[in-house]
Amino acid sequence: MSAFRIPSLRVGRVRPLGPQGVPSAIDKAGVQGPVHAGTLGLEGDEQGDRRHHGGPDKAIHAYASAHYPAWAAELPEAARHFRPGAFGENLVVDGATEATICLGDRWRIGTASLEVSQSRQPCWKLNLRFEQPDMALRVQASGRTGWYFRVLEPGVITAGDTARLIHRPHPDWPLARILLLLYQDTLDRDALAGLAALPGIPASWQRLLRRRLENAAVEDWNARLQTPR
Repeated sequence: MSAFRIPSLRVGRVRPLGPQGVPSAIDKAGVQGPVHAGTLGLEGDEQGDRRHHGGPDKAIHAYASAHYPAWAAELPEAARHFRPGAFGENLVVDGATEATICLGDRWRIGTASLEVSQSRQPCWKLNLRFEQPDMALRVQASGRTGWYFRVLEPGVITAGDTARLIHRPHPDWPLARILLLLYQDTLDRDALAGLAALPGIPASWQRLLRRRLENAAVEDWNARLQTPR
């Protein structure tokens, strides 16, 4: 797989989310025309929690449109939500999924050069977004998480652009394999060490992998997945 299409480009401003009005920019609106992609993301896009979202390693979020029908079938009561932008994605992706995207992939989209930096680690704001108390856990367990790009060369991206693969340095590390390691085969020491050795791994992932290798234990996911009371 050496190309995919971007039918929708989306940005969002910080707004109240859920009954407690938690600040979030997960609600992304479609943008027509060219949008500048810089090292911190798309022009006009915001994050409600800069500690856990945004930054160079999470500059642009992508989500595969192929997943929307599966979610609608599994959660028919929430089917109205499963549309472009549902997961807070900046790029709606046609023609690629976590099974066909590899960590470290470099893609040319418009005039920008992007690198796949990590898969998404779902958080509890998805529970509020979809009005499902276990939505973050469902996303994690499904492997339909989406992924992040860092911006290597700033440029302009437009809805309708086709992404072209420039370089695939780690063909043995599709995101689907990484998601299995993170959330199912969690203490496979050889795989953990292999992933940790890859160049370009974000510092947060390095810390996570190092702790698992040192402690032979999996980190507590509750704070990330369960909505605070």
